[in-house]
Amino acid sequence: MPESDLPPLPVIWRPRRARILAYGFATVMVAGSIVLAVLLPPPFKLPDKIGLVVFGCLVAFVLHLLGRLRVEADERGVTVVNAVRVHRYEWPEVLGVNLPEGEPWPKLDLADGSSVGAMGIQGAEKSRSQKAVTELRALIHQYGEAPDRR
Repeated sequence: MPESDLPPLPVIWRPRRARILAYGFATVMVAGSIVLAVLLPPPFKLPDKIGLVVFGCLVAFVLHLLGRLRVEADERGVTVVNAVRVHRYEWPEVLGVNLPEGEPWPKLDLADGSSVGAMGIQGAEKSRSQKAVTELRALIHQYGEAPDRR
């Protein structure tokens, strides 16, 4: 990818469908639990109703963890925000990225020999994921590799 085709930094890749579904269902859970708590018949007391709303909010929080997935690239490096953990890597730490056919998300190959999944790029979104992996690979090549000394 020519240098002129590199995406401008900072760039953020997020899954489209997973985000819409996660936040859509979270909204339904919170609104539904509130409506259900208001409409519960008299044998249910206030603690039962509060518990129902708290349960709806807990489910919404779990869905938020799935909706916040993203991969961010800036001048200093790459940030991978997965469901539970946030990983920050400087450009020299990231050796490459690959998305094998049929995998749910790409993996970043790291200088220490390990790899980390980048859940913010969803393999199910075929063209978007291929474009994101191509852009990220070009950024890794541009910023992560040592310059040639000739």
